[in-house]
Amino acid sequence: MPDESTQSRSLLTVGHSNHECDQFLALLQRHQVTAIADVRSQPYSQYTPQFNRETLESALRRRRIQYVFMGNELGARRAERECYLAGQARYELIAKLPLFQAGLERVKRGIETHRVALMCSEKDPLTCHRTILVCRHLRAAINISHILENGMLESHEQAETRLLTLAGLPEADLFHGRAELIERAYDLQGEQIAFRETAGTGAGAQAALG
Repeated sequence: MPDESTQSRSLLTVGHSNHECDQFLALLQRHQVTAIADVRSQPYSQYTPQFNRETLESALRRRRIQYVFMGNELGARRAERECYLAGQARYELIAKLPLFQAGLERVKRGIETHRVALMCSEKDPLTCHRTILVCRHLRAAINISHILENGMLESHEQAETRLLTLAGLPEADLFHGRAELIERAYDLQGEQIAFRETAGTGAGAQAALG
């Protein structure tokens, strides 16, 4: 949890889910978002084409919301082969990448001048790397809230409480405090949701996804 000196430095996250474009834009305007940082590795979808990179960027521009693609820096499907073990992306390895660290610093700079929302596709922040990977490494320096599908805000602390429940862990036990158990919950959820390669998604395909 950020200390008092960081409370003015805030960040939002949001999942576009299957919203209609106007509905999604209304969510952003409701929470005064002025810039979207798109952390999808592959910013295209045959199911929600309204959120394809160029289409979304154009729609945001009409609402005077800036768009920045950050999938190369903060995406979960990586081209770097050293981030994979037995065909699964490992969040703890991604977090050590210089490019990932540079992405975190870029977000920290961006929130100084804009109301930024990290955007990915999943509606629940706990099933998305934007929370389990990216926000895990920003939460000590930034006050984070998540825009939920219904438009309500969930604080990152509230999300972490849900994460403990999802992982089947208590708030504390005889041997571990809340902070240690939350770290374990992040690890467990990361293993559940991290990208797994299948046939045809090896090194060459990963480079294309970058």
